[in-house]
Amino acid sequence: MNMIEIIKQPWPWYVAGPLIGLTVPLLLILGNKAFGISSSLRHVCAAVIPSKIPFFQYDWKKEQWLLFFAGGVIFGGFIATNLLSDGTTAHLNPQTIADLKALGVTEFNGMLPADIFSLSNVFTLKGLFFIIIGGFLVGFGTRYAGGCTSGHAIMGISNLQWPSLVATIFFMVGGFFTTWVLFPIIFKLF
Repeated sequence: MNMIEIIKQPWPWYVAGPLIGLTVPLLLILGNKAFGISSSLRHVCAAVIPSKIPFFQYDWKKEQWLLFFAGGVIFGGFIATNLLSDGTTAHLNPQTIADLKALGVTEFNGMLPADIFSLSNVFTLKGLFFIIIGGFLVGFGTRYAGGCTSGHAIMGISNLQWPSLVATIFFMVGGFFTTWVLFPIIFKLF
């Protein structure tokens, strides 16, 4: 199997996980940088909004490496989707597919369920709820917690940060609560 074929295959957790985990000490050792992606929007806003908003008044140029990192993530996703994809759908556990079908989600032909996340749903009540309000809540929660799951769970806990442990516990509690309690209620609405 050549290198392109290896890259095209889904990587097992015991390969991908350590690679992601080793990014943290590598960033710290090489550049004294903290891993995390959610603050990128703040840096973009600070760079392009010429105002006196206190939240954006800081030296964002010190963190411009993170903007290149975020751009690389987007560019890498584009390359992976358009050049390295084997054309198959996302690899989901059969039980997850069965659970989603029980909730009324039936289309699994792409990376996201098309019967929820499609352009035709953006201006519907379902799209408003799942895409617009859901996206806002993710962004608000990330800023309210002072970081996202990667920032807290990977970077914060590896630095023995107590707030990151608390944030990660509540990310998990929120995920379980949403999956087991809220999803059955929400999907009955649509």
